[in-house]
Amino acid sequence: MADRFSFSIDATDGKARTGTIRMLRGEIRTPAFMPVGTAATVKAMKPENVRATGADIILGNTYHLMLRPGAERVARLGGLHQFMNWPRPILTDSGGYQVMSLSELRKLTEEGVEFRSHLDGSKHMLTPERSMEIQRLLGSDIVMAFDECPRADQPRDVIARSMEMSMRWAKRSRDGFDSGDEHAGRAALFGIQQGALDEELRKVSAEKLIGIGFDGYAVGGLAVGEGQEAMFATLDFAPEQLPQDKPRYLMGVGKPDDLVGAVERGIDMFDCVLPTRSGRNGQAFTWSGPLNLRNARHAEDSGPLDDRCTCATCGSYSRAYLHHLHKSGEILGAMLVTEHNLSFYQQLMAAMRDATGDGRFAAFASDFRRDYSSG
Repeated sequence: MADRFSFSIDATDGKARTGTIRMLRGEIRTPAFMPVGTAATVKAMKPENVRATGADIILGNTYHLMLRPGAERVARLGGLHQFMNWPRPILTDSGGYQVMSLSELRKLTEEGVEFRSHLDGSKHMLTPERSMEIQRLLGSDIVMAFDECPRADQPRDVIARSMEMSMRWAKRSRDGFDSGDEHAGRAALFGIQQGALDEELRKVSAEKLIGIGFDGYAVGGLAVGEGQEAMFATLDFAPEQLPQDKPRYLMGVGKPDDLVGAVERGIDMFDCVLPTRSGRNGQAFTWSGPLNLRNARHAEDSGPLDDRCTCATCGSYSRAYLHHLHKSGEILGAMLVTEHNLSFYQQLMAAMRDATGDGRFAAFASDFRRDYSSG
């Protein structure tokens, strides 16, 4: 029987790492990109097609699933994997980020967050213990600790108080997770480093998390409007404050050039709605940069989205046809471009794994940035 959770680093090149997370439901090759399946579905994709793009793991959203269809219902129906027909690993976020974004609908206390559903106005209380219970009911493989994610432009004392409370919530998450008995024996728990852009606050957060002990560690509180330059400046120190022998997950990131820069700084895991959301809106990511399929210049272009891409969309459909689908509002346009975008992201991750293993990551990153900006 496979280990509940293990992580091995196969090669490093500078700060870039490539390795393997092994779990009961399968292996996750790192660096890894997790497509976002907010409501038990990766939008516009069948689960088997998500897997065909190369994805080893997807992300589910605790906040949305607790409201609809409800974690207890998902549990009665066999758990999230069976419910959505995805037999491989699933990471669930804690619900904290979504609740924190409901600034007009929530009340924050030491106990947790009381909030009203954006669906029907019903009142709910989300605490570290309840977040662990919901993720247990869903059957998550990688469970995220419950935290608060303040905006990076808040005063330092506000960010410090928020970080300290998140660390107290991290301990309660650890205790709540460990009380789950059978689920705790099958799943992994990740802690979330906070502290916005402040190096000292991030160091304190990392030390507290390490003292509690987690299977992996996330860098939280970025990709919330601070810009790429500030994010990279934080990533120049934040990953190194976390354990070398554990996975490092950058939450909510990002654009393809964000991913390359973050792997260059020691990050192993990512998630973002960008490839799926963009696919529904007619934006395709290519090795030569993003392109907008609604633009008239594609109307008579018989070529593929990207002649370097190996996905089914690029192999069978022209830019002209995809332009037509999106201008016509046809569902197939969203499906085909989403499939391409997710495939492109997975091809990018595979290329970074290969470059790291071959000791040529710096050259790869330089070539990628040159080509990606050329479009």
